[in-house]
Amino acid sequence: MIESRLHLALVHYPVLDKNGDTIAAAVTNLDLHDIARAARTYGVRGYHIVTPVEDQHELVHRLRRHWVEGHGAAYNPKRRQALELVALHSALDDAVQAIGRAEGQRPRVVVTSARFTDRDGCLSFAELRRQLAKGRVVLLVLGTGWGLAPACIAAADDRLEPIGVPTHYNHLSVRSAAAIMLDRLLAA
Repeated sequence: MIESRLHLALVHYPVLDKNGDTIAAAVTNLDLHDIARAARTYGVRGYHIVTPVEDQHELVHRLRRHWVEGHGAAYNPKRRQALELVALHSALDDAVQAIGRAEGQRPRVVVTSARFTDRDGCLSFAELRRQLAKGRVVLLVLGTGWGLAPACIAAADDRLEPIGVPTHYNHLSVRSAAAIMLDRLLAA
């Protein structure tokens, strides 16, 4: 496994619904836990949840508190280690600024989407892996719902090539996609 300065962001707004409208998607317990566990396994520096919805902030705080400080921390120390990576932000720019302060430099913001059909202009997994191996600070941004809104994609520094699937069916859960990407970028 390569040592990296990779951070993950799971964006819940602005994302698209199945009709292509911009929405705020709900934070799910599964996404919070499973991606945190994958992130800890692969040595990711931080897992940033992005949502402006205050009720969702309360949910994330409650879940994190239970597993990091509460009964869950003693009951399942491995889960505590994973959930310690979770940071909560109201906007993606807030996550970028927090990472910049922690790392001493602004991260390169790289977005993902199963909708990217043209690999031209996209970073390959191999190229992003090389950048991480050289110590570049990177924030890899994943979207919930039906993917990141176009404005979020347009504001990024780079786009990562799509995972590529052997069938015409391409509707992985964000948890599965995150695990595949982490393995391609950070596995030995």
